[in-house]
Amino acid sequence: MTEDVLTFVERGVGRIRLNRPKAIHALTTRMCEAMSDALLRWRTDSNVEVVLIDHAEGRGFCAGGDVVMLARSGSEDATEAKGFFFAEYRLNHLLFTYDKPTIAIMDGITMGGGVGISLPCTYRVATENTRLAMPETSIGLFPDVGGGWYLSRLPARVGQFMVLTGARLDGAECRYLNLATHYVEQSGLEELIERIMKAPGRAQGALGAASTPPPPAKIEESLGQTSRLFASDRLEEVIAALEQEDGPWAESTLATMRTKSPLSCKVSLRLLAEGAVREAFADEMRAEYALAGRVVRTHDFREGVRAVLIDKTGEPQWDPARPEGVTDEMLDVLFAPLPPSEQWMPFPAAETVA
Repeated sequence: MTEDVLTFVERGVGRIRLNRPKAIHALTTRMCEAMSDALLRWRTDSNVEVVLIDHAEGRGFCAGGDVVMLARSGSEDATEAKGFFFAEYRLNHLLFTYDKPTIAIMDGITMGGGVGISLPCTYRVATENTRLAMPETSIGLFPDVGGGWYLSRLPARVGQFMVLTGARLDGAECRYLNLATHYVEQSGLEELIERIMKAPGRAQGALGAASTPPPPAKIEESLGQTSRLFASDRLEEVIAALEQEDGPWAESTLATMRTKSPLSCKVSLRLLAEGAVREAFADEMRAEYALAGRVVRTHDFREGVRAVLIDKTGEPQWDPARPEGVTDEMLDVLFAPLPPSEQWMPFPAAETVA
């Protein structure tokens, strides 16, 4: 157990509580390792019937990872960044293949790394405060932690829309898209957790009893547009489709996209295209690990973190500045598989599961 994440067993429930509120519980390497250590212990502990993941305090579940560290490491030899990704993706895969029920309470901000530890869970609880997003193209990164797997499987090209715009989904939209399995008002979370603690073997019943009908999902209104305008896996064709579309939705969407890194947008589209046909989640993690170790060393990632998170000018200077400058050859270099000795690997016991 580390101070930034609390792991303990209480009344048959394995508790993982993110406890880094000043950073909205952004993940560090030590936090990922601590969570994995607990999950590995509990996997064979007959006293643990279900695992519950939430945050101890603060205004969000998890805002992502320690991207400032990643950018600093990327400006050097990327060793520290690779160590983080290796640990984080092992945690993601362990949750994806876990053989006991897992529950994630996605209350408040749930982005990047927070998505990576919630979407693999058996049950995913959204609230009226949930704001789920994969906003990586704003800082020159890409939707990792399984984004290529999950987002490519959403209907109506919503995943492609999300990665190119950084769109934030509320709790009702998460439930509509099945990114969440249940919708529970925040005021009901304490009672829900208590009911799970009283009868961990009947967690599914407790979740059903606590759930309330969500409001209408706003994203449903634009599914026709996302399906049609984001149909292509080529960024230039998506932009052209939006340019030819009349109306404020297309105009604002296009304006948002033009603030993102062209390299990051093309990387993201390719990742989703390849992720859609992968047969195993472990293969997704291997591909993302190879990609992440290279992307953190690009100009756009370091520049994006500087402009958005460090200097906070909000005006990153992307290079290439336009989509046409990002060639297929540039992408091929980033997506090349690693030599076997350098590849990501899951925890040994989980390798055969998925």
